[in-house]
Amino acid sequence: MAEYHAQNKAKLISETRRRFETEYVTDKPDKYDPRDIERLQQDDNWVENYLVWRHNIVDETLKMLDESFQWRKEMCVNDLTESSIPRWLLEIGGIYLHGYDKEGNKLFWIRVKYHVKDHKTMLDKKKLIAFWLERYARRENGKPVTVMFDLSETGINSIDMDFVRFIISCFKVYYPKYLSKMVIFDMPWIMNAAFKIVKSWLGPEAVSLLKFTSKSDVQDYVSVEYLPPHMGGTDPFKYSYPPLVDDDFQTPLCENGPIASEDEASSKEDLESDGKETLETVSNEEQTLLKKVNLTEHTSKAEENEKVDSKMKAFKKPLSVFKGPLLHISPAEELYFGSTESGEKKTLIVLTNVTKNIVAFKVRTTAPEKYRVKPSNSSCDPGASVDIVVSPHGGLTVSAQDRFLIMAAEMEQSSGTGPAELTQFWKEVPRNKVMEHRLRCHIVESSKPTTLTLKDSALTMSDKTSEDLYLQLNRLLESNRKLEDQVQRCIWFQQLLLSLTMLLLAFVISFFYLLYS
Repeated sequence: MAEYHAQNKAKLISETRRRFETEYVTDKPDKYDPRDIERLQQDDNWVENYLVWRHNIVDETLKMLDESFQWRKEMCVNDLTESSIPRWLLEIGGIYLHGYDKEGNKLFWIRVKYHVKDHKTMLDKKKLIAFWLERYARRENGKPVTVMFDLSETGINSIDMDFVRFIISCFKVYYPKYLSKMVIFDMPWIMNAAFKIVKSWLGPEAVSLLKFTSKSDVQDYVSVEYLPPHMGGTDPFKYSYPPLVDDDFQTPLCENGPIASEDEASSKEDLESDGKETLETVSNEEQTLLKKVNLTEHTSKAEENEKVDSKMKAFKKPLSVFKGPLLHISPAEELYFGSTESGEKKTLIVLTNVTKNIVAFKVRTTAPEKYRVKPSNSSCDPGASVDIVVSPHGGLTVSAQDRFLIMAAEMEQSSGTGPAELTQFWKEVPRNKVMEHRLRCHIVESSKPTTLTLKDSALTMSDKTSEDLYLQLNRLLESNRKLEDQVQRCIWFQQLLLSLTMLLLAFVISFFYLLYS
């Protein structure tokens, strides 16, 4: 059955390409961008997206390709860059990609309050929409997005049905199969009639993708970690430009394979530096004696290094664990990095294989230029654990907006685990067989959890003086007093409001009594 489906799909793709070339391209070759024609002949996924959206009806697919390709040439989609967009549009933060919904789909934010209906700027705004969608489509071919229509604080000046219609067309014609759902947040009652029109544009099949939400139920689709505070979330992200918002997961520095030797050398340097710290109290005379002794002394030195290594391992293991179907991942949610002042920047991810087969894994990050990850692409034997060291690179600072993605998939027993075999494996493994888990970054400014940093120069927490504790206690008491004052003021205000209401009610009753008596 699967083989028949694959053959039928290949046949439809081939027919679509052949007929589009003969029926549309031959007569008017200047009608489309040549790069789109070339991509149509080479990219099976792209053709399949159009076919699936048109229910595998080739005639309908050809019409859709014609309309889409004409639009792509008119908008110069293949040439859109940051410089194509007015800087003020990028700075305002009305349209951008950031975060993920509960199904792992990218969030495409449209902050409607920043939009003002203006025909002079309409083309630039359309280009901004196309810029973000094309940028995403090139990276994640076929993976859908969730549109977040944020209508909070929206006024009548922001209602622009032409712009909404263009966005609908993007997903209905120009980027088929890319819409997971459209979450409408906090829609004012005045726009109810407008969105009845939007439903007619979408068509009956896509109407089910509209999700009208408020602060109480938006978390059904997006978890709090990717929702801003005004939606009831905890995401600390604040839009700014430059640079472009870019939290797509990419391969970090120092991936395995060609650079494995560099990783090993770096690991040895780290270990040697720790060993030097331990042995630096040895005097020159003792070092001279060490040179003269034989195997016994070498053995003791090896034991010393083992102690250092065990000391590191004892304090690097994270506490929380995410229990996935293939791997247990620790920590479960956040990677803790020390601040620049503390000097404790490295952190650790521990993967444990809970299956009976070899599990291939790779690590991706939203800031690949910032981090060294060792190993970032490897495998884990059944029942075994792998320690992944993550450290900032080149003096770059860790940001709470950075994210890490752990991807894992089971391998067949006969599969090899070398760099070439792993590369081929990730090309062929079906997406629905891949387990994914995301981790946030957290910067520990003062005291750091002893189990979450890789290197701990002091075995005990830094001692706090009694004066520090006294100041902290005073601050806590002061904040409690302020909170109590606020509560008292609220109670007083409620009592006053109740008294005024009762007084007004008594006045109204007396008025009507006198009027009709």
